[in-house]
Amino acid sequence: MSYHGKIDNRKKIALIVARELRALFPDAKIALNFSNSWELLVAVILSAQCTDKKVNEVTAKLFQKYPILDDYVAANQLEFQQDVFQTGFYHNKAKNILASAKIVKEKYQGKVPCTMQQLLELPGVARKTANVVLGSACGVHVGIAVDTHVRRLSNLLGLSPEKNPDKIERDLMQIFPKQEWPKLSYRLIEYGRKYCSAKKHDHENCPLTKILNS
Repeated sequence: MSYHGKIDNRKKIALIVARELRALFPDAKIALNFSNSWELLVAVILSAQCTDKKVNEVTAKLFQKYPILDDYVAANQLEFQQDVFQTGFYHNKAKNILASAKIVKEKYQGKVPCTMQQLLELPGVARKTANVVLGSACGVHVGIAVDTHVRRLSNLLGLSPEKNPDKIERDLMQIFPKQEWPKLSYRLIEYGRKYCSAKKHDHENCPLTKILNS
């Protein structure tokens, strides 16, 4: 089968997946709690290798202790590490968040930037984080956030053979209509949590598996 044939096949799968996910999770949205774009950036950086539930527990206290950007700029790194300790990889996360705070204050007058290129220049920000911030804080949709759920389900459902998140994102952008991009990640995450988890389960009876195999 030619590469174009594979693309056409994956586009057909993508249309079915998009239709079914819309029906299952019409209102899917980000699960992280935040009240402004800086808090969203902090929460998404903390969410790497950590559950949204745990991040929300940590940020409930964090956002009270550090209510404004200047509090992060002035923060003590060792103390801040303890504040985010429960999210794992706390040393790097603390270092990246506090370094990003200084850049946002000095270079962007205290406002989180709203372009992919500018966000990717911030410490600890890769495309997944940038896509979430752009979509949820800026209303800008230039890509698709690929987290562990999205990566696993993209492989499982035949949407992408790739393992690298950036390559998976490129594949998904090729096969899903642009109007699906804003909610696609959140719908796949909900689907993974509710029907098709990484734990051993009766995969043949998952809703999308049944439809795609019929």
